[in-house]
Amino acid sequence: MKIEKASIKDTKLVKHITQATIRAVYPHYYPEGAVDFFSAHHSDERIISDIEQGRVYLIFHGEIAVGTVTVAYNEINRLFVLQEYQGQGFGRALMDFAEKEIACRYDEIKLDASLPAKAIYKKRGYEEISYNIIKTDNGDYLCYDEMVRKI
Repeated sequence: MKIEKASIKDTKLVKHITQATIRAVYPHYYPEGAVDFFSAHHSDERIISDIEQGRVYLIFHGEIAVGTVTVAYNEINRLFVLQEYQGQGFGRALMDFAEKEIACRYDEIKLDASLPAKAIYKKRGYEEISYNIIKTDNGDYLCYDEMVRKI
């Protein structure tokens, strides 16, 4: 297991991991309009911008990239592990890495927690600070919590 900073040549790979994970996991928790909204939120432009700013990392199982995380200031964003590699410690390794990166400069970590990830973050000591609802297409809603953890 190794974690490396993504380069611009990794854009399609980061997008694939992100979109494949959203499409595999999120329909079990959210209606179609919310899944589509969430998928569109992680656009090429956002991924490219984050890579150019040195914020995106990939985790590898051997030579295969199986997950990604974005660390922006004191926030953890876009943490995804391909479904077939979930439950094998890759997500935990990405969280440990991101938290250590943030702890070097900040005393608080922020993140937005989707329904599938909220319990994981709570176990790591994160607390909800707000509940958010976004109305999406077809009258569907995307609900998530903003969470923080003091370091």
